[in-house]
Amino acid sequence: MIARAVPVPRDALLRAYVDRDGAYTDCFEVMHPMKVELPAFITAFYSTWLFRLERLVLSIAMRRRISDSELAALAEGRSDRFAAWQVTGRDDTQIMLQDTSGHTMSYLAVAAKEGGVTRLLFGSVVHGSAEHRPAWVRLLMPVHLLYAKSLLRCAERKLRRG
Repeated sequence: MIARAVPVPRDALLRAYVDRDGAYTDCFEVMHPMKVELPAFITAFYSTWLFRLERLVLSIAMRRRISDSELAALAEGRSDRFAAWQVTGRDDTQIMLQDTSGHTMSYLAVAAKEGGVTRLLFGSVVHGSAEHRPAWVRLLMPVHLLYAKSLLRCAERKLRRG
């Protein structure tokens, strides 16, 4: 499946950050051929081989293990924390998380489409205007775009393979 950039949906929790104080926002989608509920998407996304590499880096930086049970609690709505993120908004089809530094946010959503297809969405927010972001953040933006699409494709593939 191809992950592609899309406009932020009107009803998305991510929408509140579009054009807000110069914040950077993005949103990507991939279509999945079956029905997917948000908890399954959250679990698939944060347990892909690619995100497990990020979890390893975060575990080292945070000096604590990020467990699958912590992920399960987030996915099932029993916790509003996961690794370095805090839930800032959630409903049955979408979740918004902010990192502990307050500089970035992540967005995941599912949207049912005709024929049992599900639209899977992943978006990001980087707070602050471009001119006030550190040079390393600006330099890493192309890497972020590639990484975001890759994470979304990996999550869809994981859902497809069960």
